Amino acid sequence: MCLILLAWQVHPEYPFIVAANRDEFFVRPTKEADFWPEAPQVLAGRDLQGGGTWMGVTRNAHFAALTNYRNPAQNQPLPSRGALVSDFLTGNEPPENYLMRLAASGIHYNGYNLLLGDGQSLWWASNVSGEQKQLAPGIYGISNALLDTLWPKVGAGKTALMQALNDLPSDQALFELLQNDNIHPAENLPKTGVTPAWESLLSAAFVKSPAYGTRSSTVLYQRCDGWVTFDEQTWFPHAERGNRVRHRWLAENLLTTF
Repeated sequence: MCLILLAWQVHPEYPFIVAANRDEFFVRPTKEADFWPEAPQVLAGRDLQGGGTWMGVTRNAHFAALTNYRNPAQNQPLPSRGALVSDFLTGNEPPENYLMRLAASGIHYNGYNLLLGDGQSLWWASNVSGEQKQLAPGIYGISNALLDTLWPKVGAGKTALMQALNDLPSDQALFELLQNDNIHPAENLPKTGVTPAWESLLSAAFVKSPAYGTRSSTVLYQRCDGWVTFDEQTWFPHAERGNRVRHRWLAENLLTTF
């Protein structure tokens, strides 16, 4: 993912809400979100080149998502970071145990942010800063820097997410904030090592260009009575709509969590 916005234990009826965009080159082969035949508890898309995924959830509401840390000067031909998401979703470890084990091997991947949850706790970790921590209730945003680094689209997205919470269970406002294609002024943008033209293009929450852009927008929310809803809209170049899939199920482990 290149933008992940979260509301954790903020809404009285929906304790976990995610709105996220995945940005990628359109030539990179991808399979849209579905339950995996070999791991039927996992609902996620698939990166058919790297073999992992960027975001997913399980039938018992375990959650994982990842963003890359943008620093072209330090990118190396290392294993795909998407494996970190798929390994957690197909395993049985609590988030803190998984991150403790990952702490020693995280250096073998290019820079990342990793979010993990199990319905009872939500964790963030990065191999760039070496941090890993359990998140307190609140509104959070991640793009291609560390957690809550206030890039313009992260700050605007967090504000829009807070407002969109009032419209639940409708997810229209959540999808609208993910489709915000406003380019931010150059003087407000970070300098991450890409060209000014790329910095400008990537400053929008919804990225549009012929070769690279937002390929999926995903809204996930969990209700305190155990119902989980996963809704994904895929995109083609020039913001042409692809398929939209929606899954809803009862995760019994959430019935007494909140």
